[in-house]
Amino acid sequence: MSTKSVIKPLTQRQAWKSLGAHHKKISKLHLRELFAADKQRGEKMTAEAAGLFLDYSKNRITAETLKLLLQLAKESGLRGRMDAMFRGDKINFTENRAVLHTALRAPRNAKIFVDGKNVVPDVHAVLDKLTAFAKRIRSGAWKGHTGKRIKSIVNIGIGGSDLGPVMDYEALKHYAKRDMKFVFVSNVDGADFVEAVHDLDPAETLFIVSSKTFTTQETMTNAESARDWLLKGLGGNKNAVAKHFVAVSTNAEKVSAFGIDTANMFGFWDWVGGRYSMDSAIGLSTMLAIGPENYLAMLAGFHELDEHFRTAPFEKNLPVLMALLSVWNTNFLGAETIAVLPYENYLKRFPAYLQQLTMESNGKHVTLAGTKVNYETSPIYWGEPGTNGQHSFYQLIHQGTRLIPCDFIAFAKALTPLGRHHDILLANVFAQSEALAFGKTAAEVRAENVPAALVPHKVFEGNRPSNTILADKLTPAVLGKLVALYEHIVFVQGAIWSVNPFDQWGVELGKALAQRIVPELENKTLPPLKHDSSTNNLIRRYRKMKSRA
Repeated sequence: MSTKSVIKPLTQRQAWKSLGAHHKKISKLHLRELFAADKQRGEKMTAEAAGLFLDYSKNRITAETLKLLLQLAKESGLRGRMDAMFRGDKINFTENRAVLHTALRAPRNAKIFVDGKNVVPDVHAVLDKLTAFAKRIRSGAWKGHTGKRIKSIVNIGIGGSDLGPVMDYEALKHYAKRDMKFVFVSNVDGADFVEAVHDLDPAETLFIVSSKTFTTQETMTNAESARDWLLKGLGGNKNAVAKHFVAVSTNAEKVSAFGIDTANMFGFWDWVGGRYSMDSAIGLSTMLAIGPENYLAMLAGFHELDEHFRTAPFEKNLPVLMALLSVWNTNFLGAETIAVLPYENYLKRFPAYLQQLTMESNGKHVTLAGTKVNYETSPIYWGEPGTNGQHSFYQLIHQGTRLIPCDFIAFAKALTPLGRHHDILLANVFAQSEALAFGKTAAEVRAENVPAALVPHKVFEGNRPSNTILADKLTPAVLGKLVALYEHIVFVQGAIWSVNPFDQWGVELGKALAQRIVPELENKTLPPLKHDSSTNNLIRRYRKMKSRA
């Protein structure tokens, strides 16, 4: 199915119009009333698949809302777009690319075609190469330039080449090889690199440089500093580079010129977007940390959720349901953000990972047809792990003037059981969603003999929507399912909003301007400046301040 199909513009779809009228009808309903009217609501408005249990009953919806949202999905051509993605059509039409992150976790016997070629054998060839390499590093068979085994891994990347690996490592640290150290460098701010290598021994350090083109400014600047640091520590012998650097890239010429043996270059494909690449060769640091067996289990988790998304009816489809609820909250209830709140400390980087996945994907102001949208697209995703956030920004969520839907994520079993900790943690998850939904009325506050002057300050309005996702425990497979869940939520949102979730032209302008400004900061003589008066003045001020150092 073409991305430029005859699907009506969003605001002209009948279901959209019906949702607008429906919203006016139920806008004053409170979740207290909705639960009072249906004693089984908490059991009915749930869905379960691939070991993930979703309770969406605390959203401000009725059965009619859900019916209309599902109709909107159909009128938006969602099924056709899903089929097009899974079969390898070039649905990223602005870059003429297929969108096949799902192929990265497809089983070896699958057949997925791009331009008439089955890409699955290539995927597994890279996966086999990664596995063999990981075994050599983890066993100590791979030796550095001086004959020492590798004990420290430094992943150098940015964007999807960093956020995925960092999140993965933190999420699966429980399964990581503890006699190895893993650090991540992304920021071009020199402090990031300097602090990362501060306590490392060059003779025991391996750098993974992740850049598809091997030209990404931040990544290559850090990689060049890493090479200088290594050579300084190992006596300047350039042959050392090949023993301490590997590349995740497709540019063999530049990889070789850098000094990396192309036998240790791991490739991926233009149908893998950066923010969808954590289960490609970009995940090399993850495999080194948790081992091939756990890494393959993570891929299997991804694939299980992919299959659920591909085959389940929309009314039972976890990504479809969550995406439609986000559309309802964003476009009809006026929510501008979504708070993702994992009650699992290992998932502390999960919200940061989702920020790129969601906002770089659907933060678009033009439709697939190139027309300007006249409705809101991606909400802002943010969050922190519980219970820390409860003592920080939850005040705003409970009593602030903004509506902030929440996704709570929790696990029935702790990876690190310790006394009463986990029961207390889970009690807080359930308490927060209950408090957000039902609040506390003035009458309830007064019944506690609160002084009249304090009553307004202690009222909780409630009626604040949330989802709760429960799983057994955080395993590699479950992490794969969670990431795939949100990947497909993004896809469904994009289909409803008629935007392309797979390009990111919005990051280009600033990068291009930075390339122009760099020589204006570095040249000994200030070149003629042709920016606006503010930018010109800032450049002159910076040069003046720098000269005083």
